[in-house]
Amino acid sequence: MVSAFIMIKSSAGKSEGLLSEIRGHDGVGEAHIVAGNYDIIAEAAGEEVYDVMHTVATRIRDLDGVVDTRTYICME
Repeated sequence: MVSAFIMIKSSAGKSEGLLSEIRGHDGVGEAHIVAGNYDIIAEAAGEEVYDVMHTVATRIRDLDGVVDTRTYICME
């Protein structure tokens, strides 16, 4: 099992709407609105690294209101 943390930057006023959409995606375990350079942090998991990257590339990045993402694959 591969886990990753995805930092998501949203357009102004879009964080709460995005949060519920992100939480509803397969592969996303948890997601939270946070303060800092990014607006949402999500934890994703999959059988292989490509499963996690697919979640980010096609399911999260394409959501209306997502400005930028940064993905950190867990090494442990």
